Amino acid sequence: ARVYDEAIGRALAAAAVDQGVDLREGVYAGLAGPTYETAAEIQMLDRVGAQAVGMSTVLEANAAAGAGLRVGAVSCITNPAAGIAVAPLNHEEVVEAGKQIAGDFARLLGAAIPAIGAL
Repeated sequence: ARVYDEAIGRALAAAAVDQGVDLREGVYAGLAGPTYETAAEIQMLDRVGAQAVGMSTVLEANAAAGAGLRVGAVSCITNPAAGIAVAPLNHEEVVEAGKQIAGDFARLLGAAIPAIGAL
């Protein structure tokens, strides 16, 4: 079943272009967390086609779609995964990356919400 609404995706993509925000589509694998992935998990997920991995978004999106809601999602990729990164994973760097992207994220949502609301 398709969880993510294509019209919402188009509205997000149009808002990203309008706001100059780098937005990419891909396959996001959601793991339960609350830990970073191991290098072995990243290798396995890469082999099955995942392009990004995280601890959020998937469970929430599935629950919302299951409740009959239209769903769109945007995730901020804050760090290269274990086995890809040269240095060990560092939680402070992840938090800092989130802070750095917050303005772009706010602009993206600010531009997309009116279009999504009109759907």
